[in-house]
Amino acid sequence: MTTASIALVDDDRNILTSVSIALQAEGFVTRVYSDGEAALKALVDNPPDLAVLDIKMPQMDGLELLRRLREKSAVPVIFLTSKDDELDEALGLAMGADDYIAKPFSQRLLIARIRAILRRTEVVVAGEHGEAAPPPQPVIERGRLAMDPARHRVTWAGANVTLTVTEFLILETLAQRPGIVKTRNQLMDAAYHDDIYVDDRTIDSHIKRVRRKFRQVDPEFDAIETLYGAGYRFSDD
Repeated sequence: MTTASIALVDDDRNILTSVSIALQAEGFVTRVYSDGEAALKALVDNPPDLAVLDIKMPQMDGLELLRRLREKSAVPVIFLTSKDDELDEALGLAMGADDYIAKPFSQRLLIARIRAILRRTEVVVAGEHGEAAPPPQPVIERGRLAMDPARHRVTWAGANVTLTVTEFLILETLAQRPGIVKTRNQLMDAAYHDDIYVDDRTIDSHIKRVRRKFRQVDPEFDAIETLYGAGYRFSDD
């Protein structure tokens, strides 16, 4: 199997060094760039399997780098952004980012998100290397909800809803078995791999964000129900 290559773009050299070492310890090949201008040509001419971009950089920030990168490349991108900066998240996702992680972040969480995105692109990567690709996952259709895991695409009554990888995995877990209550621990297991610990409130925050995104296309959205003391369930009524 071909080793995945990860490009890291950040003006903080301490982050570049520490994250690069952590990724290499997990078997990844890393390439590091300290600013967006230096990274752009390299990412276009020699695309990595995935790029991790800081948003707030001098000269060319991550959003501009992504905008120009998307003109020529579909390489998966994870953004590093300021904590709770929803404007950065919304802009990045609208421009074609695959996920975002708020600083300060856990390296284990970043690695888990990288692996999740690479799994999504496994069919394409395997085909490019002449390997046997796994069968595509079927589209999930539950009432007005449609989820395409292979394309990471979500629609509600035909309208696109842009979710991060974590949000997608949580919703997918709920939608796979409508009416069945999923505990916070079950949702954490689905969204976070490699035994990463997250607080229960983290799942609650993700659910709130998912609801808010669906209510932007349907103010009456109420398909995700809270069962206090138990967890959440998806209703396709």
